[in-house]
Amino acid sequence: MSERVEIEGPSGNRVGTRSSLDRKPPLLGLLLALTASLASGSDDPAPEPQSPRTLSAIDLFSIEWVDSPQFSPDGTQIVFERRSGDVMKDRFRCDLWLIGADGNGLEALTTDGASGGAIWAADGKSILYRSVFDGRVQLAARFLDSNRTSKLTNLSAGPGELAISPDGKSIAFTMFVPKDASPLAKMPTPPGGANWGPNAREIDDVVYRADGAGYLDDGFMQIFVLPIEGGTPRQITSEPCSHSGPLSWTKDGKAIVFSANRRPDAEYAVNDSEVCEVEIETGTIREWTGREGPDLSPILSPDGNRIAYVGFDDRFQGYQVTHLYLLDRSTGFSRCLTPDFDLDVVSPIWSSDGRRVYFQYSEEGNTKIGSIAVDGDPSVVRFEAGDVGGTSWSRPYAGGSFALANNGSIAFTKTRPEYPADLAVLTDASTGPKRLTHFNDDLFADKTLGSCETIWFASKFDERRIQGWILKPPGFDPSKKYPLILEIHGGPFADYGDRFAAEFQLFAAAGYVVLYTNPRGSTSYGETFGNLIHHDYPNHDYDDLMSGVDAVVAKGYIDEANLFVTGGSGGGLLTAWIVGHTDRFRAAVSAKPVINWYSFVLTSDGPSHFIHYWFPGPPWDHTEHYMKRSPITYVGNVKTPTMLLTGEVDYRTPLSESEQFYQALKQRKIDTMLVQIPDASHGMDGRPTQLTAKVEHILAWFEKYRGK
Repeated sequence: MSERVEIEGPSGNRVGTRSSLDRKPPLLGLLLALTASLASGSDDPAPEPQSPRTLSAIDLFSIEWVDSPQFSPDGTQIVFERRSGDVMKDRFRCDLWLIGADGNGLEALTTDGASGGAIWAADGKSILYRSVFDGRVQLAARFLDSNRTSKLTNLSAGPGELAISPDGKSIAFTMFVPKDASPLAKMPTPPGGANWGPNAREIDDVVYRADGAGYLDDGFMQIFVLPIEGGTPRQITSEPCSHSGPLSWTKDGKAIVFSANRRPDAEYAVNDSEVCEVEIETGTIREWTGREGPDLSPILSPDGNRIAYVGFDDRFQGYQVTHLYLLDRSTGFSRCLTPDFDLDVVSPIWSSDGRRVYFQYSEEGNTKIGSIAVDGDPSVVRFEAGDVGGTSWSRPYAGGSFALANNGSIAFTKTRPEYPADLAVLTDASTGPKRLTHFNDDLFADKTLGSCETIWFASKFDERRIQGWILKPPGFDPSKKYPLILEIHGGPFADYGDRFAAEFQLFAAAGYVVLYTNPRGSTSYGETFGNLIHHDYPNHDYDDLMSGVDAVVAKGYIDEANLFVTGGSGGGLLTAWIVGHTDRFRAAVSAKPVINWYSFVLTSDGPSHFIHYWFPGPPWDHTEHYMKRSPITYVGNVKTPTMLLTGEVDYRTPLSESEQFYQALKQRKIDTMLVQIPDASHGMDGRPTQLTAKVEHILAWFEKYRGK
């Protein structure tokens, strides 16, 4: 149910007294007014543009953000992904750009809108990346001296993780390889000229469809090696399991370290991957770890003697903090480097001298970069930089990425509530990071965004401190009364923070105060806080959320007669739970929710995980437990007009979940509407119009019921 970042995706005409046609972009409204004035022959001047000018839905196509920076081997240049919407083709673009580490020399490397995943060649003279050729993803190389681009492969499936060998002569990558399978039933041969329908789909896997990917072919991700100049790749692994990156070459170039779950029952033991090593010549695989629990993101030290990786000892809890580990290849001994660090460690990177490991972590809704000395005090994590993120720019989720140069400089995606991910570089801790790009300055130059304020409050359940943020409308006046939207994050093991959120800015531009919080179960507050909802979600999250609403209302600028609530995934679940437990909200929009835990765990794309980590066992053995935690159980209490909003091909929280609540409300004659976003998966971010549809439907529903 965790969600990838929603660029909307997660989402019309408005209904009520104002329609979407009334909310024109300010410049368009001015031009239409001027045209009408000239046509009427009036000498009166055209009306002034609305002040302040605010973000509008069409601006979602123009927002740009940075992702995946990578330093050149000498540390003087950075290649990164520059992403944006395409208003003419209704898609998201991704191009590679190059900039000097000092901020000079910004230039585009690709302009096809479909390139990414760049890494540098060992000599720094070329950049390898994934791009689309004739409708298929292939490997390509851009030679910087000649500005020439070459396609290196002719693959049947797109390459995944990329890694350059130490001698610079080979590329390792992962790629999906289908299994050979014969159908169980053999159909008769059709007569000549007949036009029969497609064959039956035979399914015998536990996970047979995945959100965003649809119905899955049988097969696994395997590791391949390719000469740097291109040609025919050689398959290195062939075991019936998926091999995950990042891929890390040994110093002698004879082996590759990776992560894989090689258990025969991996479909059921989903969190038991190991750090593995495969010999290039023989394909022989060695497992370096063997504990019960995930071992992920292995990275070899510069001298090749040690492997840093992340994971945890599995206790089958809903939330378990991910720690950093160090493995000695000469002895096989592994130890935890962060035993007392109560925050998730992700994306480890070695310093060039092998003395420190750098990583990302989130703390109280802010994503940071830290580092630890591998031979030092394991309790000392050094803070390097904060405000990492902005890649999940539609809502303020954690995310972002960083890179480390050989000279110790750090490049990362930096965000604040005023802007999505831009590129920043930290070269001197005493002066702080320098922001190198300002890709949205042109868009935001004549617009006023809502201002963001942090709030802490006590939960009425147990007085536990809960963190949240208040986004205020442009031109906010504390002497006035504003409608409030409570927006609830999904996950539930995720966190919101002081990051840019386009959806919330659109809510604020429509005149709403937006409250978003990190109730119990959220990450970035330690394992105890995150695990408070173990086998108890949703329940006291409700108390946290209502306490947050009370805290904002107490500030005196909220119209208590106009309270609204919405959220997606886990936030959609909590929205449906809220309307079943209170009628204080004037209207609600439950986006891609779980409505019935019994049906959800058996129709989602992660049944083994949800059944064994979020519940004490399968639903047929614990039916009362499942139903007690299901919003459908309390639908008889609902009085609030509630919209259900889901993607048509959502396989995380399938459409049938929304349909159950919708039909139950219909049978009770409660105002409701079921909105299906065409071709949208759980993220609702396949096209910019999906995000637009989501936001516009939420605002239209609230406007319909908003008291004047």
